[in-house]
Amino acid sequence: MNVDLQQFKADFFKALSHPLRIRILELLAEGDKNVNEIQTAIGSEGSAVSQQLSVLRSKNIVYGTKDGNRVVYSLRDSMIIDLLRIARQIFNNHLIDTVSMLDQLSDGKKEQ
Repeated sequence: MNVDLQQFKADFFKALSHPLRIRILELLAEGDKNVNEIQTAIGSEGSAVSQQLSVLRSKNIVYGTKDGNRVVYSLRDSMIIDLLRIARQIFNNHLIDTVSMLDQLSDGKKEQ
């Protein structure tokens, strides 16, 4: 059982391990969007966006709903929004630590 959960987590994070997929999820966190809306917001080719949406769909992170001749994409679980927010906080914490360390190094050089 525990191994299954660890495998799920590994596969899940692997699906998130591409900058374009993260950007797509950030956009979908703002609301449902079709491929053209995602493409326009990202400024990327349709094939690249479609390819990354396919990965996210295959891992059940997003889903598409037909709307006429368009497909509108949505987050499967709104907790993804929390995950992205927490990832940003972790990034900011690392950034603060790095800036603090650089400041300490800089202060050390001034004293010499």
